Amino acid sequence: MALAIFVVLVLASGAAQAALNDRGGGLLYDDVLNVTWLQDANYAKTSGYDNDGLMDWNAANTWAANLTFYDSVRNVNYSDWRLASNSPVNGANWNYIFADNGSTDVGYNITSPHSEMGYMYYVNLGLKGFLSSSGIAQSDYGIFGNGKTYGQNNLGPVKNLQGFSYWSGTAASQNPAPNAWRFYTDKGNQRSSYQGNSSFAWAVRPGDVAAVPEPESYVLLMAGLGLLSVAARRRRQTATKSKGPGSNFHRCPNRITPEAYTQ
Repeated sequence: MALAIFVVLVLASGAAQAALNDRGGGLLYDDVLNVTWLQDANYAKTSGYDNDGLMDWNAANTWAANLTFYDSVRNVNYSDWRLASNSPVNGANWNYIFADNGSTDVGYNITSPHSEMGYMYYVNLGLKGFLSSSGIAQSDYGIFGNGKTYGQNNLGPVKNLQGFSYWSGTAASQNPAPNAWRFYTDKGNQRSSYQGNSSFAWAVRPGDVAAVPEPESYVLLMAGLGLLSVAARRRRQTATKSKGPGSNFHRCPNRITPEAYTQ
């Protein structure tokens, strides 16, 4: 019984500790941001929608809003997509002052969940920025971990991550020109940019999809259920043996004894 409970707890704790969960079918669930990412970080190109995946801000938003993605594992189509977005790091107001330590909305090392791309880059993928949080230049930054910019790389469960910049679905308004936020995966910094520029687009949708346990999880789960069944059967057998024949008669406080008949 205790072993079965331990197995179940191990399975549950393993899922809870992970921040980015591969749900299969080309979908990744972030249990901190509570969003599901496309596993393919340049699906606009892979799907044939765009030649290289580079689009201006309006085109990128249109692509995400009109996207329908087929989940081959659960046999479901999802059409509630948007671009990864961001909100003020401090939770209240935008701060356009450059900072190395992620304390503002412009600069490096933005690990706050308020920046979905920043959280993906620094926390989920464990990448480094061109500048450390103390402002010191680093050589092992970027999606390749060696300072190389441009190109694409597969990192963990993420496929086709581009070493350039990605649009946020959030507009920026600190300049007169129509701007929007961008996260630069080549160096790990975030800032706003003119909406007419070109960047890549990474789609997310709210919430999770139904998780399909991995084969190892199935084996452990079935083993745990088997142990529970064995433990329950043993308890029933033990209870039956302890009662024995006539046990109910002996336990009755008002039973009539042979001595009562002779009196």
